[in-house]
Amino acid sequence: MSKAKQRAATVGGSADDIEAAFYEALQTADLEKLMACWADEDEIVCVHPGGPRLVGVGAIRAAFEAMFSQGSIQAWPEGVRRIESLASSVHNVRERIDVLTQEGPREAYVIATNVYHKTAQGWRMVAHHASPGSEREVPEINEAPHVLH
Repeated sequence: MSKAKQRAATVGGSADDIEAAFYEALQTADLEKLMACWADEDEIVCVHPGGPRLVGVGAIRAAFEAMFSQGSIQAWPEGVRRIESLASSVHNVRERIDVLTQEGPREAYVIATNVYHKTAQGWRMVAHHASPGSEREVPEINEAPHVLH
């Protein structure tokens, strides 16, 4: 079985399914499962908070391999916002990350945009761009503030 067919057999379903598999792979430090979420294209891109732009399967794989050598990444997507079409889906998420510090466990937040395309192998991630975030989100313009009068 070709590498592409093995990857297609590993992960299937919707963009939401790929996103769930991506975060599960982070939490279990499963490099193969994580890479199965990505499209097999030269121009896929990944940006970690404060990091350089990584382009291509090799660069992205190497970065996650280095991260996983330090252990798993306990990250959970929250507050997912979606823009979807027939062949693409853009998810903006707030990632809650559990971090173990000298003072004990803490939570950190990252804002990430995950872009998925429907490929011949099914839905696959083509971009992950993350930056430092916070627990609190600014209300949308049409969203009433959550204040009692």
